[in-house]
Amino acid sequence: MGTTCGASVELIHAFSLVHDDLPAMDDDDLRRGRPTNHKVYGEAVAILAGDALSVLAFEVLATRLGNAPGVAPALAELARASGTLGMIGGQILDLEGEGLPPTLPLVESIHLMKTAALIRAAAVLPALAGGAPPEAVAAMRAYGTALGLSFQIVDDILDETSTPEELGKGTGKDRDRGKMTYPVVVGVEAARERAGRLALEASEAVRPWDRHGALQALAAFVVERRS
Repeated sequence: MGTTCGASVELIHAFSLVHDDLPAMDDDDLRRGRPTNHKVYGEAVAILAGDALSVLAFEVLATRLGNAPGVAPALAELARASGTLGMIGGQILDLEGEGLPPTLPLVESIHLMKTAALIRAAAVLPALAGGAPPEAVAAMRAYGTALGLSFQIVDDILDETSTPEELGKGTGKDRDRGKMTYPVVVGVEAARERAGRLALEASEAVRPWDRHGALQALAAFVVERRS
């Protein structure tokens, strides 16, 4: 069940990256050290590939979970995380915010919708599909939200401080395009402090449910990663 939920979220994630790299979006030539989809296959194929991945995500979730009681809530959760209330809505705010004076409320809104919503879905889907008690679902929701926001803040920091060779993609483009990022608004050090606090919040949210410490270890990794 967890594998199915993870696969469906990763399909949505892959779709978002293919579309995010397009010239109309972030116009990136590299992803994980390799040419982006549209650079290899053309823009039309990249658009269709992203569309196909997004549809396949829901097919996987709906068909492989069988008659589990949490299938419908899980599908709704993934749809909200992917759509106008989540990732796609955050991308719209991101595009509209380019070149505007950066503000903390706006950058946090973008990050909560664009990144945290999908990471929250990754945390919540197995709990929903598995029929976990409401308090466990709430804990995973809080964990995913805090972890997702922390992850994106670290991503913003790495874009400012790393090289293309370290990240496997272009760097410095967020600032060049006038994008809303935490380092632009509060500086790199304050952004690091915020990411660390959020990772601790995530760990505390799931401590009673994290018997083997894996979720807390993941939160620590998010703020320590270098790529």
